[in-house]
Amino acid sequence: MTDPIFRMVCVPEALLGTPEGWAADLLTTGELVLAAGPGGLGAVDRVLHALDFWTAKVVRTEADDAAQEETVQALADGLALVWVAPTFSDGAREWARARGPMTLLVQVDSTLPVDERRRIERFVALLGRQAE
Repeated sequence: MTDPIFRMVCVPEALLGTPEGWAADLLTTGELVLAAGPGGLGAVDRVLHALDFWTAKVVRTEADDAAQEETVQALADGLALVWVAPTFSDGAREWARARGPMTLLVQVDSTLPVDERRRIERFVALLGRQAE
């Protein structure tokens, strides 16, 4: 893969149960970063097998939600971001609106539902057209 045009940060549980090939196809132009979820390393392993990936980046866990959001924000760096999490603070929502690179916040605490997958697909397609 060439340099990614976006990062996708999410808990493994968001990808488990999505249609076969959906996430792998989506990530052909992006970089996956997994965040700790309730399933722990077992869920990370299941996602890697489902995607047929050998490795993935994992973002460190922090002591509280505010620090975790700050870590993800720092990780986003200058890339567009798809951030999937159970909740977002008002501060994270404001950060997403104010930052230069496009940012999509997706609030779910389990498998991405079809409407959210379509929303992510549209976002990534738009990024791809801008990158051409």
